[in-house]
Amino acid sequence: MSATDKVKETVETVSKAASDATETATKAASDAAETVTKTATEATEAVKSSVFGSGSTTGANPFAMFGSKPKTEEKKTETEEKDEDEAPESPDVQFEPLVHLEKVEVKTNEEEEEVLYKIRAKLFRYDAEAKEWKERGTGDVRFLKHKDSGKVRLVMRRDKTLKICANHYILSDSVLKPNVGSDRSWVYNVTADISEGAPEAQTLAIRFGNADNANAFKEKFEEAAELNKKAFEK
Repeated sequence: MSATDKVKETVETVSKAASDATETATKAASDAAETVTKTATEATEAVKSSVFGSGSTTGANPFAMFGSKPKTEEKKTETEEKDEDEAPESPDVQFEPLVHLEKVEVKTNEEEEEVLYKIRAKLFRYDAEAKEWKERGTGDVRFLKHKDSGKVRLVMRRDKTLKICANHYILSDSVLKPNVGSDRSWVYNVTADISEGAPEAQTLAIRFGNADNANAFKEKFEEAAELNKKAFEK
């Protein structure tokens, strides 16, 4: 083999070795780049999974880390607000009475009379059988004069109940006599007291708060007796 041939063979050997080395280096670089790319991709996916909730966790809220409300809660809130907005107002219900009562004018048989005198007192009735005084009531004593006839009657009603406990004409034979041991009470007889319905003769005693009231009553009582004397003579 000539020197030229040896040189040529040596050049070919070196060239092949260089080519093989270049191929090996290129493959290694490609493998390294692929590894880096894969690693970067996996890292990116891991970040996405942790931040946006993707990955193996099923039904995770992708906006949980940012404080956003879940869609179900938002939907529920919207529904509740809608229900509140659409809730009907309570109707103005008015209940009518089952029974309609007509107003009844209550008559006291005093409509045609005028009050001549009124004073507060306590009234007693003498019980002949028991031989004792029994209280008939406490209230206002009034002298009522009829507008047409001019007759005057004494009417007394009990407090609260307004039940009549004395109802009789004041006649000239009804003389007031002092009650023994008292300067503020009088005793007198009536032939026809109708406080219980039927006319009935009664012995009554009437007591006042003080002597002045008792004397004022006696004066008005005697005036009423004079008016009745004239009225009954007509």
